[in-house]
Amino acid sequence: MANGVQAGWFDTHTHLNVEAFAGDRPAALERARSQGVREMLVVGFDLASSQAAVALARQHGLYAAVGIQPHHAAETGEKEIAQLRLLAQEPAVVALGEIGLDYYRDRAPRPQQRQLFRTQLQLARELGLPVVIHSRDAAEDLLADLRQAGRGMRGVMHCFSGTLEQAHGFVALGLYISIAGPVTYPKAFRTMQVAREIPLERLLLETDCPWLAPQDHRGKRNEPAYLLEIGDRIAKVRGVAPEELARATTANAHTLFLEGRVSP
Repeated sequence: MANGVQAGWFDTHTHLNVEAFAGDRPAALERARSQGVREMLVVGFDLASSQAAVALARQHGLYAAVGIQPHHAAETGEKEIAQLRLLAQEPAVVALGEIGLDYYRDRAPRPQQRQLFRTQLQLARELGLPVVIHSRDAAEDLLADLRQAGRGMRGVMHCFSGTLEQAHGFVALGLYISIAGPVTYPKAFRTMQVAREIPLERLLLETDCPWLAPQDHRGKRNEPAYLLEIGDRIAKVRGVAPEELARATTANAHTLFLEGRVSP
């Protein structure tokens, strides 16, 4: 672990803006930083959580992403997109997200999900922001929409759980692949294959906290300090030292989110 601490890690997807952290958020941040997780992105999934992400980024020296998840597609119209546009121009905001498609829970009609996704892709393009993409059981439609409406855009497939073939498809479009806690699970063979075989220069790490805690903490609240356990697992799978993985994935995060921007 000491090697990882020296190198420094970037948790590229946290939900420190949710109620699960209301009682000990400063302590959770301190635990993360004491473990070398020095940079964190707080991600919104609707207008309220996006506003909270921006507020936390300002208060604690973090980064924010703002966006509207596919679950909210049915109740999102021009008014909400206009509000999101204003919020996305806050100085701490480094990405639009999380956005995407979710055919697993199907909480909104699929045509409305796709329309909202395309609308937010266009907004990100107009504002020059990368995108943080949520995908569950929707890889083929996502690839189709990205090829049509998102070509040339920068972004990341967050908490990737698809196949290696799908991962290569997203990488071919210039996207990053982010791996989360499930890579530590005993039967996560597909995710381990992706973590091992995608190009290192396209790999990011995340906790997606408070959900998807690594194996040693399953059933408990996840938090950014546990990113090192994800990193250690991927380092072993790839046959590299943890500090090498930390340097590479942090550099990738800087390239995607911070290139040409001023830190908050």
